[in-house]
Amino acid sequence: MTNPKKIFNIAGPVVPEHHYHLPLRLDYKKIHELIDLRFYFILHAPRQTGKTSAIFQFIKRLLLEKEYTPLYVNVESAQAARGNVKAGITNILNLIKMRIQDTYGHQDPALALFDQLTDDPYSALFEFLRKWSQISPKPIILFIDEIDSLIGDTLISVLRQLRSGYLERPSAFPQSICLIGVRDVNDYRIFSEEQQAIVIGGSAFNIKAESLVLSNFSQEEVKALYLQHTQETGQIFTEDAIAYTYEQTQGQPWLVNALGFQVTMRDLVDRSQPIQKEDMIRAREALIFRRDTHLDVLIDRLKEERVAHIIDAIIAGKRTPVPFPSEDVKYATDLGLITEQNDILQISNPIYQEVIPRELTSTRQHSFTQPRASFFKPDGSLDMNKMLSEFTQFYRENSDVSAEELLYKESGPHLLLMAYLQRIVNGGGRIYRECALGKGRVDLLVEFKNQTIVLELKIYRSTQKTLQEGLVQTAEYMMIKGATEGHLIIFDRSKNKAWDKKIFHKTEKIDSFMINVWGM
Repeated sequence: MTNPKKIFNIAGPVVPEHHYHLPLRLDYKKIHELIDLRFYFILHAPRQTGKTSAIFQFIKRLLLEKEYTPLYVNVESAQAARGNVKAGITNILNLIKMRIQDTYGHQDPALALFDQLTDDPYSALFEFLRKWSQISPKPIILFIDEIDSLIGDTLISVLRQLRSGYLERPSAFPQSICLIGVRDVNDYRIFSEEQQAIVIGGSAFNIKAESLVLSNFSQEEVKALYLQHTQETGQIFTEDAIAYTYEQTQGQPWLVNALGFQVTMRDLVDRSQPIQKEDMIRAREALIFRRDTHLDVLIDRLKEERVAHIIDAIIAGKRTPVPFPSEDVKYATDLGLITEQNDILQISNPIYQEVIPRELTSTRQHSFTQPRASFFKPDGSLDMNKMLSEFTQFYRENSDVSAEELLYKESGPHLLLMAYLQRIVNGGGRIYRECALGKGRVDLLVEFKNQTIVLELKIYRSTQKTLQEGLVQTAEYMMIKGATEGHLIIFDRSKNKAWDKKIFHKTEKIDSFMINVWGM
């Protein structure tokens, strides 16, 4: 195998000489205009979408133009200081010093200013930026990355010191400052230990002129990125492979690159072989199973209450409108976990739709004692009737305890079934999940060898309405997916109804489809 000179980037900022990448991901004209107009502004997008790489490209242009003195600094390491303002500001000033050395050399006059600063952490950053701007022959443009990694009073102090010098720009403070992070500063809810109160980020930094968002790749951009590998190695991605990649990732940059890396550097290293849809499907499974750092960071957010109650309702396919606080929806959207299409909230992409339920049920999968092999027929096919029959008994015995264990109580029954099913299917098939707020159901598609099985999950409302609606929905989904088998599962969560009245199994026919109906 001959490795290409470039690879798909799965860690850290893009290095153009080493990574395939898309140029011009930011509106450079727009950002240049904000800088020329002396504005302070925000650039935000979910993690691993290319914010830092795009800013590096922009700064490279500014350096070539020689009109401004740009500086990039990543303040993430100051997170360790938490609410200790002195430790946090000291760390940030040290980071700025190192970046000046790296960008402009060890003889730059600005470096001498660090020895002249006050010991007061609440004004030291302001003082340095003020003095630096006064001696700089060109206006300073400051880019501060990972700003929302700062915590508590440290973040409040940084925002207020940046605000303090606003009226003195550009002669005595940076002409333009760009704050880069996952969220818009207006969405920060910062707890101040000193004030014992919540401080809104927008009030601490009420001088921003605009918030810019870095979007996901379009399908054409995915194609353009993958074409770079073809040009480098001669190995092509088929149109079906590219379309599938976009469908599964919805253009999320890290996922697009991670799939590209997996398929070209791990799975299909023979460059004479074209990369087809089936290869991307296998790469997707490997990515989900491996659960790389990007997915780990994302999953960690699921434990937060403001995220959990939204994801819970989406997984449950809750029909009735849920009055989520707008700031919670914005927060989950900015994290890249959810998206809104046609006024309906849903998990951002099919890969996250797979990862999130798996993670929420990973520990529960190990608690099932029924031997996996007992759910297969002699010919090796999956006996879904037996599996659902066994699950019915398990659910009867464990639903109350499990619902209390799970932070996701609304979707608890759905997650339990998904966990039970995942353990059985692992290694021999795939489960596809489709869930969105307002659907009133959750669609599961199981592909196992030659079987295509549809499972429609619903919460009991009224016997006849739930049943009739569910049968129609199951038949429609079976027709769309070309299913060989269909099951409608109705979870009855009534507290005052005996289990013997909740549990049933029968077969119904609608049009040409025979559907197994399970009450639980």
